[in-house]
Amino acid sequence: MKKLLLIVTVLAFQLGFSQSSKITVVESKKIELTSGLSKDKIEFYNKIFLKFVAALKASDKQTINTLISDKVKDIVTDNIIEKLSGGISFEKKTEVYKSGYQKLLDNETYPAIQYKYIGDNETPPRDIITVIFENDGKILGVKPEYSK
Repeated sequence: MKKLLLIVTVLAFQLGFSQSSKITVVESKKIELTSGLSKDKIEFYNKIFLKFVAALKASDKQTINTLISDKVKDIVTDNIIEKLSGGISFEKKTEVYKSGYQKLLDNETYPAIQYKYIGDNETPPRDIITVIFENDGKILGVKPEYSK
């Protein structure tokens, strides 16, 4: 009986490792935004984002520092600003694609706006810029996502 149990165990072990599994990770541009923002808030946050983009384009680090949240000032380096400048197309104009509230790792919920480039009529858009704000308008995060 012990030999039979040993043989079945060895065969089951071999069978388990011989199975090949394919796992594909598909990144989705869908960020779960809950409830929409009012038009007034969208206009308020949009003005701040446009100032931020203008400061990125001009490499105005002083203005960038006034627009970002105190929570992220310590981790935003010149290298990150440079990468972000390369990730946003300054030639194309943006428009609001979605707005709402995003829950972050600190279990706080913050206003968020997703922008798409004007002329991108795909659903979902090929390129999206997600911007998360604090309630007072300071920018907590900017994440450009581009199609491959």
